[in-house]
Amino acid sequence: MKAINLTSTRTLSLIIVVISALAFIPFLGGVNLFDWDEINFAECAREMIVDGNYIDVQIAFRPFWEKPPLFVWMQVVTMKIFGINEFAARLPNAIAGIVTLLTIFFMGKKLHSKAFGLVWSFVYFASVLSHFYFRSGIIDPWFNFFMFVSIYFFFKLQISDTKKKRNLSALLSGVFVGLSILTKGPVGLLIVGAVVFIFLLMQIIKSQKFVIAKDSEAETKPLKLLSLTEWLIFLSSIIIVGSIWFILQIIGGNLQTVIDFIAYQIRLFLTPDAGHGGNFLYHVVVLLIGMFPISIFSLKYLFRVKDKQSVADIFAVLMQILFWFVLILFTIVKTKIVHYSSLCYFPMSFLGAYCLIHIFEGKVKWSRLTNVLLIIIAAVFSLVVAIVPLIEKYKQEIIPYIKDDFAVLNLQAEVNWLRWEWVIALIFFIVVIVAVAMSRKNKYKKAFITLFSASALFIISIIYIFPYRIEKYTQGAVIEFYKSVADEDCYVLTSGFHTYASHFYTKSIPSDYKPALQLLTKKPDKPVYLVLKEPHYNQNKHLVVAMEVHLKKNGWVVLKLAP
Repeated sequence: MKAINLTSTRTLSLIIVVISALAFIPFLGGVNLFDWDEINFAECAREMIVDGNYIDVQIAFRPFWEKPPLFVWMQVVTMKIFGINEFAARLPNAIAGIVTLLTIFFMGKKLHSKAFGLVWSFVYFASVLSHFYFRSGIIDPWFNFFMFVSIYFFFKLQISDTKKKRNLSALLSGVFVGLSILTKGPVGLLIVGAVVFIFLLMQIIKSQKFVIAKDSEAETKPLKLLSLTEWLIFLSSIIIVGSIWFILQIIGGNLQTVIDFIAYQIRLFLTPDAGHGGNFLYHVVVLLIGMFPISIFSLKYLFRVKDKQSVADIFAVLMQILFWFVLILFTIVKTKIVHYSSLCYFPMSFLGAYCLIHIFEGKVKWSRLTNVLLIIIAAVFSLVVAIVPLIEKYKQEIIPYIKDDFAVLNLQAEVNWLRWEWVIALIFFIVVIVAVAMSRKNKYKKAFITLFSASALFIISIIYIFPYRIEKYTQGAVIEFYKSVADEDCYVLTSGFHTYASHFYTKSIPSDYKPALQLLTKKPDKPVYLVLKEPHYNQNKHLVVAMEVHLKKNGWVVLKLAP
């Protein structure tokens, strides 16, 4: 029997697939979908299935022009296989996680070495937000993947020798830009186009060269600018792939949907979306803490790279451009949402992994500042994990300090914490200290494995324990109500807040949507439920005296009007 080579590319690829599948897929449906984004896309997919219209994106069975349909189509496929549920809604991103880790392993192997590819894949897996996103039902994991792969193939185009390879890279780069446009819109083209333009401009200003090592010799080659043919292949593939849905909309007589879509993208850039404003440094803090621990190692190469111009060094420059462009762009954008800067996860993880490889090779030091930041941020995470479960025990003492009436009412929820969450926090912090101690003794590889393994296990533990219980405080009561009337022939209305949950969890159909004024002022043909937040109800209950209180729980009020 032939022995298994654990260091072979095939074996390592299989290990990555198995570990990522075990980390991302189990219990995907264990928690209700969260408003807005998760339920938004899941509801679009559900309505496609219910209505049988797989071209137009809809919410409440009316045109929804905020996003193109590619991610929704993915969810339609998984819902057709596994049913309309949370598991199916999140499965596309679990698959994105597996594909992403495998892809960056092969990219790292091509750019530097097999060891680097493995390190890059591992640090991406073991950082907080990048891991968490692959268990979500939001659009960004696939959107970011398409943009990043496009940028990679554009780089590969410039270092390829043969005409065939260059043309293929130009085609693939354009196709992936097109897929990003079909996923979230023209911002995919904006980001890739801007990063590519800046990179090309740098080459024109400073003739960029790279070194390809061949055995004991090194061959210096210049980065090549694109020929007219390559530009045509690149641009035409973007247009062909990226415009498919928009052309179908126009042909189908939905030009206004396309116009509304473009207007929405402009408005999102210029004005803060409701409830999503934020501080100027919002994304800096999100990335530094959210991409722990690799964010700490990436700091060394966010501003400079080594003078030796290897292929990986040049790619590091491209990653710097990508990181800073995305960070500056979404710092300028008025709407502040965590996942807007999530494309930065790729360059941060690459630059952090590159720093680690250089530490292993003795080219860069594992600094004291690195250790200080690791300890501080690990302490923050540990304290949060240890303190949050204490809310249930000390809620009466906490309530006087909370100024939001709705949040106070949310705390009425009875949540059963495990009461040993602090143990997870303590173990994590101790292991980080151990990793730091290893680094002080120059045991860098052991420190790296210890630190990132602890981080991965910590994240997985938190994902299984916290979201379910946090949801009990926030939307648990109202989602429970929506589910309770899903099989009842009734109307469900909401007032004073924006939600997609009332559509998804009540399994609404087109005939359920009648004007609210008509239902509340005339005798309805079936029961009408009106869902409000309790503070909003208290302010406006004189307007709904004909309705009886059907449910009041954890800050939510449900009124009922009988037929």
